[in-house]
Amino acid sequence: MTNTLQQYDMVIGICRTLFINKMKDYGAAWRIFRLPSLTDQIFIKAQRIRNLQQNESRKIEEDETGEFIGIINYSIMALIQIELGVADQPDLDTVTALALYDKKVSMTKTLMEAKNHDYGEAWREMRIASLTDLILQKLLRIKQIEKNKGKTIVSEGIEANYQDMLNYAVFALILMEHAV
Repeated sequence: MTNTLQQYDMVIGICRTLFINKMKDYGAAWRIFRLPSLTDQIFIKAQRIRNLQQNESRKIEEDETGEFIGIINYSIMALIQIELGVADQPDLDTVTALALYDKKVSMTKTLMEAKNHDYGEAWREMRIASLTDLILQKLLRIKQIEKNKGKTIVSEGIEANYQDMLNYAVFALILMEHAV
């Protein structure tokens, strides 16, 4: 598990650096996104990953790494939006946005540690394509919950699904790094 925590932190460090750089370029323009828009952004990234995994040829020579990073960062943005609500204008400076980013990562990492303990790191034996499919399944669940106006009867809510997608994307990046 110690290795997992270090690998998790390394992946998040890469994602966090990109988040900081995009905040410098664009500010907090993402704050205007409503949750369904963030869900759709993640869906686009997950669908592209699936297409890259299934297609024999590629028109653009990129692997799935950037898309998994996007899923992580958009999931964190969604978790922040759940807490703060949607803004009409960018309203966060970089320091505040990073504090919220780190808070959401910390909560999600704690969830990962608990689940990882109970599941015995089963994800390490999974294929990256299966993690992609799990992310797509979570997206479809979120879309259904959004159609239900956030109401669930027996299921986890939207926040838990974003956290799971974030963790699955981290796992995929860890597996991709160590598949070589």
